[in-house]
Amino acid sequence: MLTKLKKRIQEMLCAEANIAHRLGLTPNKISIVGFVLSLVSAVAYAIAPIHSVLFLILAVVFMLVSGFCDTMDGIVARTFNQTSAFGAFFDSVLDRYADVAIYGGIIIGGLCSPVAGDGVLYNPIWGLAALAGSVLVSYTRARAEGIGVKMESVGFAERAERMLILGVFTIIAVFYLPALYVGLIVLAVLTNFTVIQRVHHVFKMLKK
Repeated sequence: MLTKLKKRIQEMLCAEANIAHRLGLTPNKISIVGFVLSLVSAVAYAIAPIHSVLFLILAVVFMLVSGFCDTMDGIVARTFNQTSAFGAFFDSVLDRYADVAIYGGIIIGGLCSPVAGDGVLYNPIWGLAALAGSVLVSYTRARAEGIGVKMESVGFAERAERMLILGVFTIIAVFYLPALYVGLIVLAVLTNFTVIQRVHHVFKMLKK
């Protein structure tokens, strides 16, 4: 859904891409920086219920900066003719690890339950469902494009949308912690519905 907006944002970030290039940051290095930031975000999610919900703010900040790096690596690659098949593959692998890390942090922190940290109500099912859906959204695109079916903009919950949804509900959770539980339900439903949309899209295209 946000693909067109993402392209406009990419056009606006040329100056930042020039700065990154002057600093010697290659697309792969930027991808690694983004991945490390996602790990920090995951740790912040995991310890937020134990220490302070203010760690949720740190989790959101690091997650969004990680997303910024995920956008920036592609801009630098295209602007300075540093695109490569391995770079695209490497970036995709790190993105999947980042997704797993962040959802893992949320699950470990007990934030995917109505009452975070409650041993009775703790139930990771929605966190696991959101994690599975997020991974499969990317997997279905990779498999479809591997057999020649274009998949860009198909479905509601691409990575940018998922990060935005998770970010919004995390900010709300700073004031009302169970909100993150609701956000995970939303993500679980949207991501898995997106998988269904993509399967249906591939079926239609191949049938033609």
